[in-house]
Amino acid sequence: MRYSEINQAFANRHSVRRYTGEEIPSEKIKEMLTVAMYAPTTGNMQLATVIDTRSAEGKERLSPCHFAQPMVKACSDVLTFCADVRRFEQWCVASNAKPEFRNLQMFMAAVMDALAFAQQFVAIAELNGYGTCYLGTTLYNAPEIAEILALPDGVVPVITVTVGVPEGEPVETGRLPLEAILFDEKYIDRTPEEVKELYNEKELREDSHRFVVENSKSNLAQVFADIRYPGKNNVPFSEKLEAYLKRQGFLF
Repeated sequence: MRYSEINQAFANRHSVRRYTGEEIPSEKIKEMLTVAMYAPTTGNMQLATVIDTRSAEGKERLSPCHFAQPMVKACSDVLTFCADVRRFEQWCVASNAKPEFRNLQMFMAAVMDALAFAQQFVAIAELNGYGTCYLGTTLYNAPEIAEILALPDGVVPVITVTVGVPEGEPVETGRLPLEAILFDEKYIDRTPEEVKELYNEKELREDSHRFVVENSKSNLAQVFADIRYPGKNNVPFSEKLEAYLKRQGFLF
C-alpha cells in the first residue's frame, strides 16, 4: 500500500455501528490481535489484557453495561481491553522482586498500554476490511463489566471495541479543522468567537441540526452538555469509578 493510499485509508475511516451478524473466524481475530500486540507499551511491560466475547450469551450479559447499544449483540466479537498490572505483579513476585504498582502512576501506564493496544487493533481490523466501534461506556460501568468478565484484582476494563462485517455504509461524522487541535510550541487560549468559529462546520451539519431540533435545544453544544453528557450522569458514574479504583488500590 502506497503512502497516499495509507493516508486515504485513515482519512476515510469511520466507526461502524451496523454489522451483518457474520462471524469473523476466531483465528483471524487472534491473528490481528497478535500483530496489534506490537503497539507501543510503557517500559515494554505490556500492562494490558483483552477479553474476547464471542458467544451470544456473553454479549447478552454485557449489553446492559453498554446501555443496550445494538452493535454489542450484532457484531462478531466484543473485545474488552483492560489495564492489567496483575500479570506483571505476579511475575515480579514469582521472581523474588517487590512490585509497587498499586498507584495512580502505574494505573495510567496500564491505561495507556490498553488504549495503544486497542487502537492498533482497530487500525489492523479496518485495513483488513472489518468494521469497528469504540464503546466509551466501559468506564461508566467498569465494576459490572469486571464482574461479568471475572476480572481479578489489578485488572480494570478501560475500553471496549466491537468488530464485525459492516452492513451498509458507515455514517461520516466529520472532524474539527486541524487548527483547532494543533499548536506550535505552546497552547494559546482562544476567544469565545474563535472557538465558535472552529466548531461552525460541525454546527452546520445536517445531522447536528437534527439533534438540536429533536432535543429542543438552541445549539449543538447544549445537546452535548445538557442531554448527552450532563453532570447529573457524569458525577454518579465518576463516583462509582473512583470507588472501584480505590478498591483496586490505585487511588487512596
